[in-house]
Amino acid sequence: MSGYLLILLVSVLTCAGQLCQKQAAVRWQQCPPRQNRRTVTLGWLAGALVLLGVALLFWLGVLQRLPLSVAYPVLSLNFVLVTLAAQGIFHERATSRHWWGVAAIMVGIVLMGLNP
Repeated sequence: MSGYLLILLVSVLTCAGQLCQKQAAVRWQQCPPRQNRRTVTLGWLAGALVLLGVALLFWLGVLQRLPLSVAYPVLSLNFVLVTLAAQGIFHERATSRHWWGVAAIMVGIVLMGLNP
């Protein structure tokens, strides 16, 4: 598998891990204080740990294939994925300034990926 495909996989797994963390926080907040909050959130936190752990293993594969100076900036794709997922799943709003920032990140990733 190419290094860039692995970065995409790492980004998706990391995004999913972040979403699990957010869901754990939401469930914790929604849970009445008299209920056991740990039980409600533990599954989501465990899912986040598994996803982030698997992402770490794939990241090691990325580092074997690509220079860190190339791979790490491309990982900024996470900003885009998390923003889109947060809007779609949690109905969070992003301002136009936020979207301009996302666009700048995407342009930066493309520029770094161009061969000189």
